[in-house]
Amino acid sequence: MLIVQLSDPHVRPEGALYQGVVDSNAQFAAAIAHVNALDPRPDLVLLSGDLVDHGQDAEYAMLARMLEALEVPVLAIPGNHDEREAFRRVFTGQPWLPAEGPIDYAVGNRGAVRIVALDVTLSGQHHGLVSEQAAAWLDEVLAAEPTRPTMVMMHQPPFATGIPYMDPYSCREGHRLASVVARHPQVERIVCGHVHRSMQLRFGGTILCTAPSTTTAIALRLRPDAKPASHIEPPAMLLHHWQEGTGLVTHFVPLGTFPGPYPFA
Repeated sequence: MLIVQLSDPHVRPEGALYQGVVDSNAQFAAAIAHVNALDPRPDLVLLSGDLVDHGQDAEYAMLARMLEALEVPVLAIPGNHDEREAFRRVFTGQPWLPAEGPIDYAVGNRGAVRIVALDVTLSGQHHGLVSEQAAAWLDEVLAAEPTRPTMVMMHQPPFATGIPYMDPYSCREGHRLASVVARHPQVERIVCGHVHRSMQLRFGGTILCTAPSTTTAIALRLRPDAKPASHIEPPAMLLHHWQEGTGLVTHFVPLGTFPGPYPFA
């Protein structure tokens, strides 16, 4: 099973630039074209939050138009830049979409790997939260299929990255998530967005990884007095490849056209 993870496209209204600098719409369109051209064709695309930049209706209208070009089934969760009800309207009719409340759901009919989406966003806030209710819901959902390979998708990562201007906006009470996941060894990955960088660590007895953005990269500044900054680096995605006997292998994939292929390996 092949699962693409795209994150943080920060779609803007037509003609508007992200932060007045970057054509995030063009970059997301290029990411969609890249996914459509993959061979073999992926089974699923995960969109791990911050689909738009300001939660505006015009941004969601543009997002809906852009997603029409995607030829692979999609699962999505909101991020801190999303507006939950506008998000819900874009995906109306999708069988995985809850009618109300957090965008929490589980999908197990797309292939070998079950996807569990955990909406940790808080309205009007940039940090996330694993509430006691969310942890209990996740525990129950994971217990329902204890032997099924599973990925948990969320937006804000529940750990300190070491980037001082990002860590105040992490997902709080991550110990609740770690405690739940530790009881369910079928969880192959926890996948997040939000930080516009690829990171990985051990968490709750499994592997947690964050996806790069299709738009910009948050600067990797680890000094405690570092000032916020971003770079226009090559956009990228993650490709999660499940194989029986191997398990889940995660690839970092730059998006774009590069020299090659050359006849050597």
